[in-house]
Amino acid sequence: MNLSGIWHTSFTVSDLEASLEFYCGLLGLEVITQQVQQNEYTSRLVAFPDAHLKVAMLRIPNAFAGPSNHHLELVEYVHPKGEKTDVSTNRAGAPHLAFVTEDIHADFKFLTESGVRFKADSPIEIVAGVNKGGFTIYLLDPDDITLELSQPPPGRMWGSVRGVEIQRPE
Repeated sequence: MNLSGIWHTSFTVSDLEASLEFYCGLLGLEVITQQVQQNEYTSRLVAFPDAHLKVAMLRIPNAFAGPSNHHLELVEYVHPKGEKTDVSTNRAGAPHLAFVTEDIHADFKFLTESGVRFKADSPIEIVAGVNKGGFTIYLLDPDDITLELSQPPPGRMWGSVRGVEIQRPE
């Protein structure tokens, strides 16, 4: 294997327009591309004959562009329409995607006032482990997919690439 990065994470959603309102309108992501996929290639890829998908690729504007340049893909299966799946975090195969924020308390207030559902009453202080001193909280998207807001502790690096710590970009 010669992997060189992560391109995107993909969530299957029930209503692409509602998901775009949530991810772009509330969370502030931006659409890079949006397309309808209804062709032989797509049907072969997803292994559903006559597949018809609506797809949007999103990114965080002005985010640190590390070696992965990670995006979020949202896919609505127009055909064949699937059933809703239980994506509770304790279920094997359930996704969750964590976003970094600089002010989790302000974001929590804004999103709560916008009707977003959270799994706790307020951001939770991290009191142990490598992120001690930071805050985190789970929230749900329109399809009940768990997302996480995380505010690193003061002075914490934002990650590392091949063992080299990455400072927050100014």
